[in-house]
Amino acid sequence: MKFLRRFGIDTYMFLLIGVVALGVILPAQGIGAKILGQITFWAVALLFFLYGAKLDTASVRAGFMNLRLQSLSFLATYVMFPVLGLLIAWTMGDQLGPELTLGILFLSVLPSTIQSSIAFTAMAGGNVPAAICSASLSNLVAVVLTPTLMALILHQSGGISTDAISKIALQILLPFVLGQLLRRWIGGFILRHKFLTMIVDRGSILLIVYSAFSAGTVAGIWSAIPLNRLLLLGAVICVFLAISMWLMVLTGRFFNLPAPDRTTLLFCGSTKSLASGLPIATAIFPASQVGAIILPLMLFHMIQLLVCAVIAQRKAAQNVAALT
Repeated sequence: MKFLRRFGIDTYMFLLIGVVALGVILPAQGIGAKILGQITFWAVALLFFLYGAKLDTASVRAGFMNLRLQSLSFLATYVMFPVLGLLIAWTMGDQLGPELTLGILFLSVLPSTIQSSIAFTAMAGGNVPAAICSASLSNLVAVVLTPTLMALILHQSGGISTDAISKIALQILLPFVLGQLLRRWIGGFILRHKFLTMIVDRGSILLIVYSAFSAGTVAGIWSAIPLNRLLLLGAVICVFLAISMWLMVLTGRFFNLPAPDRTTLLFCGSTKSLASGLPIATAIFPASQVGAIILPLMLFHMIQLLVCAVIAQRKAAQNVAALT
């Protein structure tokens, strides 16, 4: 077990691998999927309530005012990613085919993920208030910016539902604000019982991973395209994610960001949101094309969860070792 821990593999990683296998072999579907969706929704809401209750208002204000970190994260999401997406489309478009190439371009203009990026930032000892601000802002502006960027790339227009805004407000911002308001009475208890936050952190990630892999299995993600093209797409997605993470690490070092801010930039600047991407895709693309277009997003989302979990776990272990 000590040998495996050197590579970030411990009991939690075995649980992650287990829920991935469960999502492929025994996916949640029908009523089970709806129940899972509700449990995941409220688990994430509880997570952000706890964040709000344990973070002092000055830290939240500092997160908003950390303009350098917020700017870098925003530019990574809406400038770096689209440029990389265009390069992949230009170099690999013929091999991937038109619909998967369109899916790569769509993936590149999506906002960063909210729940998992913040949970990973917290697990790895990053700047959580800044992560909350960065991820929330990214998703709020995506309502306008994502369709606009797709229009610029593909010379088409389209609208988008406001459901994403209401979900962010209900699931993320409202619990966080309630936690802040109640912090005076419950903040001390939560700070003394850090194990509670850790359980909710990691439990919500396990739920998100299982939901993602279940949805992919039920949607027939593994049989939608030929095996050779699926393998090629998987390789392209892995390279896409690796380059984006590498650039975030280099950017954090180049701008001499503090270690917690570098961690936040890594998780908020190199991830993409499946939760926001799916409703956006159904709003701006024909129903007959949505399945293939979201395939790159599904793969990217699944792979980023696993990779980020390993990185966050290793950083958490390093932080603990540094304190002992």
